[in-house]
Amino acid sequence: MRNFRCGLFTILAVLVAFVAPAGCIANWNQSSTTKSNLINISETDQGFSITDGEEQVLFYQRQHKSLDGKYTRANYIHPLYGLDGEILTEDFPADHPHHRGVFWAWHQVWLGDKKLGDSWAARDFFWDVYDAEILTIDSKFRALKLHVYWKSPRLTDEDGKQQPFVKETTTIRIHRAESDIRKIDFQIELLALKDNMHLGGSEDAKGYGGFTTRMPLPDGLAFTGTNGNVEPTNLSVEAGPWLDFSGNLGTNNKTSGLAILCHKSSPGYPQRWILRRKDSAQNPVFPGREPVPLSREKPIILRYRLIIHRGDVNHIDLDKLQAEYNGLPDPLFEKENISRPEL
Repeated sequence: MRNFRCGLFTILAVLVAFVAPAGCIANWNQSSTTKSNLINISETDQGFSITDGEEQVLFYQRQHKSLDGKYTRANYIHPLYGLDGEILTEDFPADHPHHRGVFWAWHQVWLGDKKLGDSWAARDFFWDVYDAEILTIDSKFRALKLHVYWKSPRLTDEDGKQQPFVKETTTIRIHRAESDIRKIDFQIELLALKDNMHLGGSEDAKGYGGFTTRMPLPDGLAFTGTNGNVEPTNLSVEAGPWLDFSGNLGTNNKTSGLAILCHKSSPGYPQRWILRRKDSAQNPVFPGREPVPLSREKPIILRYRLIIHRGDVNHIDLDKLQAEYNGLPDPLFEKENISRPEL
């Protein structure tokens, strides 16, 4: 009887394959592909929109945008979304209109003794995102690999054309949300294209610069590091390799949070932190006030992970998540088996 049923099912399957319209088979295949990896990266005229199933995750701004012709910027994330749709970043805030979402930028960019544009203040600086790739790694995450030339009107050829002086390669890996958290990884590689290039933070005692998040700062926002509560000060503080920001970040009166993790392979690990309760941004500082050289042979590689979560810091084990992150390959994508579909 069992053999008869198996044979019958086989015959029915063959008949369906011959009888079913081609469109139905195509739709079934498309649905299967969608289910295999629900992280979707879609190109728009401004950049790349990333979703997890029906949920928005982030938008990468590839094209330059400005505020009435001022503070022109590109190559950053905004909006970044929480797990319940809350927007976790700000763009063109009134107090510091050059701040923007999740960005990585520096005040000091030197070619010898000549200071080129200021990417932090979005002044005399141009991000030429000349190529982008979507990396399909497995069913749980995808990545966006961006190839960027840094340019400035302060460095041109004899025809007035801006010349690239740094090649940036940034890979953003987006994980599917699991157990009330989402992980987003950043790997930022900086390679000099000219001799005697140097990079530094602000020239004051704060020394801020590097990977930065401009997020909402509601009353009562909790700052937590590896040793517990952290109180922001004017200058940088030591707080360990991770920092969590939890509070009412949306409009639903629910507590949620955003944590920044620094990978152990990043120079200066664990980096110091510039933290602010009001009207500013959060920054694990690299390299600080004193500029560091950029090599033409081997890039500086900065690695960070964002943990977006529901609830406060007590709902997650950030020490465990930090250890997991530190255990990833160095650099992150060196040993990954990835495919690169055309955009």
